[in-house]
Amino acid sequence: MALDDKTQTELEAAVFRRLVEHLRSHTDVQNIDLMNLAGFCRNCLSNWMKEAADQKGVPLSKDASREAVYGMPYEEWKAKHQKDASPAQTAAFKASHKH
Repeated sequence: MALDDKTQTELEAAVFRRLVEHLRSHTDVQNIDLMNLAGFCRNCLSNWMKEAADQKGVPLSKDASREAVYGMPYEEWKAKHQKDASPAQTAAFKASHKH
């Protein structure tokens, strides 16, 4: 069964909200782990949201897009939940993200 555009968008939005809520409730999962395993992280999601807003001409700051994903100001999330990357995590990141 094909979905109409409105229903498709509503479902995609619901999935995004569920993903964000899942990430908010799993603060033990570090962004570097997400990057190493999946190639994206919370920052990527917030950047994609900002890019989508820019494309639509919707004013949205980088800080506001990060707060929408993290559920709090980014600096607060980092202070509460971000740990220093281990040498192994850093090496895996460098190996998989050759820029």
